[in-house]
Formats: sequence, C-alpha cells, structure tokens
Amino acid sequence: MPRPEVLERIKEAETEADDIVADAKEAREERISEARTKAEDIRSEAHEEAEELEQRKLENARDDIESERKKLLAEGEEEREALETRAEENVDDAIEFVLDRFREAVHAQT
Repeated sequence: MPRPEVLERIKEAETEADDIVADAKEAREERISEARTKAEDIRSEAHEEAEELEQRKLENARDDIESERKKLLAEGEEEREALETRAEENVDDAIEFVLDRFREAVHAQT
C-alpha cells in the first residue's frame, strides 16, 4: 500500500476514533444527566413521603391527645359528681351540727 494511502487510512482511523470518543462522552453526559434527574426524583419522592408520614404522625398524636383530653374530662366529671353527691349527703349532717352548736351556745348563755 502506498504511503499516501496509509496516511489517509490513519487519518480516517483517527477521525473515527475521535468520533467514537465524542459519542462516548456524549452518552456518558447523557447518562449522568439522567442519573441526576432520577436522583432528584427519588429525593423529591422521599421528601414527599417523609412529609406525609410526618402529617400522619401529627394527626395520630392529635387524635391521641384529644382522646386523652376527653378521658380526663370524663374522669373529672365523674369525680365532680361524686363530690357533689357526698356534699349533698353531708348537708343534713352539717345543718344538724350547726344547730347543735347553736343550741349549746344558747343553753350556755342561759
């Protein structure tokens, strides 16, 4: 093969190699870009899931607090009613006690 032909084939091979390298670089950049986009999508989805989980936990905590509040109010109401009943039961005894003291005081003065 004559020398000019060899040089021409070498140039063609170099051009072809440069094209292959350029195509590979372009494909690499494309894959990197796709990976970044996918990573951002995953990160965004994870963030949304975390926010949803946080909201569910917050709602559950609010429900638990409301249940506890209602329970405490019911217990307080029961205790109030029991105290009220005991107080009503003691009214007659208290009146009788005061009247006895009053009578004793009146008798002591006479």
